[in-house]
Amino acid sequence: MRPLVKTKTLQRATFGWALVLLGVANAAAGTPPDSPKTSFVVVIDAGHGGKDSGALGPSGTQEKTVVLDIARRLNNYLLHEAGIHPVMVRHHDLYVSLSERAKLARRVHADLFISLHADAYEEPAARGSSVYTLSDHGASSEAARTLADRENAGEVGGVDLRSEDAVLAGVLVDLSKNASLEASDVAATKMLKALREHLKVHHDTVQKAGFKVLKSVDVPSMLIETGFISNPDEARALTDPKQQDNIARALLRGIKAYAHR
Repeated sequence: MRPLVKTKTLQRATFGWALVLLGVANAAAGTPPDSPKTSFVVVIDAGHGGKDSGALGPSGTQEKTVVLDIARRLNNYLLHEAGIHPVMVRHHDLYVSLSERAKLARRVHADLFISLHADAYEEPAARGSSVYTLSDHGASSEAARTLADRENAGEVGGVDLRSEDAVLAGVLVDLSKNASLEASDVAATKMLKALREHLKVHHDTVQKAGFKVLKSVDVPSMLIETGFISNPDEARALTDPKQQDNIARALLRGIKAYAHR
């Protein structure tokens, strides 16, 4: 099948990883203050938010809203798991920069970083979930390369090192060089297995591409496309509380498989 062409706007850049700025924005996002590391910390990012709506479904369904609903359900499940501490990126319709997200990931000492999204392609028949990790050698497919190119080309949420202070620039470069690629692959493989057992998957293997946003944290990280919001049937399913719950439960199983490995 010929590579699918991504149709999300450039404003979906960096997948909208909207981790909330600590301090002033802490209260708005519900992010907990620092505490001693006593459990497996999972940072849950509901992609996009605020001015960045992400992809739009045929009937106008916004990606940022769908993935926030799924993230909330996942967070609720994780709150009842002994030894696992979830940290929500956003509880509301908020957007912050990549540099702020990176600061929060380091501050809470995350053990796993996942970003939830809903895919969009020109071909409306495309369906199923996909799991992506960072590649330091090249994309696993032309479709993955196109996806990364489009995401990396945008400005919303991106970090231009030339505009950052020297300390932050140094931190971002250090994080990029020390990304836990091997651990990310292990976590992503377990996540894909959990998704495959309970949901339709678009790719049978973990996909790789040079996503700038996945270079922003020095912990195992992955990006999950929960389904195709461009597919009329899946767009409706993604707004269905029952299907959102099915997705959240599958994500929970994947997280637990990695946390308790």
